Amino acid sequence: MGNQSLEVIDQEKDLGVYITSDCKSSLQCAKASQKAMNSLRVIRRTFKYIDKESFATLYKTYIRPHLEYYIQAWSPTLKKDIITLEKVQRRATKLVPELRNLSYDERLEELNLYSLEQRRIRGDLIETFKILTGLENTDKDRFF
Repeated sequence: MGNQSLEVIDQEKDLGVYITSDCKSSLQCAKASQKAMNSLRVIRRTFKYIDKESFATLYKTYIRPHLEYYIQAWSPTLKKDIITLEKVQRRATKLVPELRNLSYDERLEELNLYSLEQRRIRGDLIETFKILTGLENTDKDRFF
């Protein structure tokens, strides 16, 4: 058994999540955004007209899951990554013709959606509440 050196790997994909050697989520954000944009393009080519109700179903079924898949493991912290993900939702909300001329925040309100960043914060708050109130099988003293 001679000396063997280990191969250096800069990134690894595990359970559909890209892990990089610097532990930043930029690659995962880019890949998630790319997949979601591909789904968005398919929807745009497939449907001639999309109303609010149809949009909600299509968006929540085919686009948002790419943007939030296993988000607990790779939640973006860099502003550029947050913008990358939010850009997809910003573009998607323009699929509804009567909302195109509204601002992004107005489109979200009309569609009864939250920004992806707000959804992540809300999820963190819910999880914190569950840990603190004993609804999770986790020792709260370990975290707080």
